[in-house]
Amino acid sequence: MRLILMGPPGAGKGTQAKVISGRLGIAAISTGDIFRANVSEGTPLGVDAKRYMDAGDYVPDEITNAMVHDRLDQDDTTKGFLLDGYPRTVAQVEELDKMLAAAGRSLDAVVVLTVQDEELIQRLLHRAETEGRTDDTEEVIRHRQDVYNQQTAPLLEVYAGRDLLVEVDGMGSVDEVSARVFEALDHRRADAG
Repeated sequence: MRLILMGPPGAGKGTQAKVISGRLGIAAISTGDIFRANVSEGTPLGVDAKRYMDAGDYVPDEITNAMVHDRLDQDDTTKGFLLDGYPRTVAQVEELDKMLAAAGRSLDAVVVLTVQDEELIQRLLHRAETEGRTDDTEEVIRHRQDVYNQQTAPLLEVYAGRDLLVEVDGMGSVDEVSARVFEALDHRRADAG
């Protein structure tokens, strides 16, 4: 399966990506994890990315697109993949379409986790405390929510128009949300089959 996992910051995408990719046996590709690894290693990409991440802004498309393209070319994506944190803009959707078309691939579904705004903020503040995430201050979190609503939420309409969107309630325990995700994907496969 080739999936995109979407939702606002704090919706639980990273947690669900691990569960979904593990159960389906597909590669989980998190742009956030790749950026954070580069930041911690002090690579040129990391230095550039850190400026944007610390402000709560998106890393520019050209950097992100090149990174995702390289990652999708790796052998472990042939059985499928789950993209977490990409695409985030309409321009990135267009770039991903080109990458997939060039490889003779297409998406199976776009899963979006929905969570109430105040719950998202509380989750991220808690994560900042427990994980020491310096990019998770309340001001940056609220800015990130605004950026998501302005730049990423419109992608939901794009994928809904392609009949790829699967909305899943992201409230509740990890296991409850995972069960909803797999139930929604099973329904989608049954409808397609």
